[in-house]
Amino acid sequence: MTARPAAGGGTGARAVASRLTGRRARAERPLSGALGEVVLDDGSVVVVKRADTPGAARAEAAGLRWLAATGTVRVPAVRGREGPWLVTDRVPSGRASAEAATRFGRDLAALHACGAPAFGAPPPDGPEDAFIGSAPLRNVPGDDWPSWYAEHRVLPYLRRAVDDGTVRHAEAATVERVCARLPGLAGPAEPPARLHGDLWNGNVLWDADGHAWLIDPAAHGGHRETDLAMLQLFGCPHLEHVLDGYRREAPLADGWRDRVPLHQLFPLLVHAVLFGRGYAEQALAAARAALAG
Repeated sequence: MTARPAAGGGTGARAVASRLTGRRARAERPLSGALGEVVLDDGSVVVVKRADTPGAARAEAAGLRWLAATGTVRVPAVRGREGPWLVTDRVPSGRASAEAATRFGRDLAALHACGAPAFGAPPPDGPEDAFIGSAPLRNVPGDDWPSWYAEHRVLPYLRRAVDDGTVRHAEAATVERVCARLPGLAGPAEPPARLHGDLWNGNVLWDADGHAWLIDPAAHGGHRETDLAMLQLFGCPHLEHVLDGYRREAPLADGWRDRVPLHQLFPLLVHAVLFGRGYAEQALAAARAALAG
C-alpha cells in the first residue's frame, strides 16, 4: 500500500515521527524498506513502521496497547498512528539470560491470566480483520475453543494453501481429521487468554537490563498453549527457563507437551500460505503428530 500524504505534510519516517511525537526529528537510520529508527531532539529514539496492508497499523497499535494495559509483559509504548504509519519507542538491545527468561515466563503467564472476552476477541479499537505477519487474521468471537480454532484459525489457511497448490487435495484430509477430532484432542477446557498471537522468537526482544519485550503482536483472545507452542516452534533463548517460569506461575494442564503440534498447526499453515511448500510439509507433520498424540 502506498503511503498517503498526511495533514501537516511529509510522508517520510522523519516527518511522520516528528508529527506524531510533537518533537523535531534529528536523524534517521533505515532498517528496511518499511522500518526505520528516528532520533528525536530530546535524544530518545523511536521506531517508525509503514504497513503495506490497510488496517495493519491500527491492529498492531491496538494490540500493543491491549498487552501494555495488563502491566505484565513489557511492550514498546505506542507514540502515535497515522494511516499506514506506526511510531513506537525503541527497545534498547541486550542479551537473554536464564534469569531473564524465567522472569519472562512468569510475566507471560500473568499476561495470559488477564484474559479476553471470548476466543477470537480483538483488542479494544482493534479491527475484526487483522493480520498475522502479512496474512489476514479474522478475529471472530467464539465461546468454544475447539470449534473456533478449527473454523477461524486452521481451516481458512488450509483452504488457501490448497487453492494455491501448496497443500495437495489428498493431504488436506489429514488436517481436516484433526479439526473433526479437536474436541477430544484439545485437553481440558480453559477460559480465553489474552494472547500476543504471533509469539515467535523474532518478536521477543531482550533489553540491556535483562527484560524481555514483545513486539509485532497479532493480539486476540485464544488458548494460552498456542502462544507457548509458537514460542517453541522457531526456538527461543533459554526456552526451558521460560517454560519453567511460566509453569511456576500458572501450571499447565496434563498432556500440554503432547498438544504442542496441535497448537503449532495454525502458525505452520500461515507460514505455508506465506512462504510455501516447506512449511506445508511441517504443518502436515504436525497434524499427524496431533492425531497420534
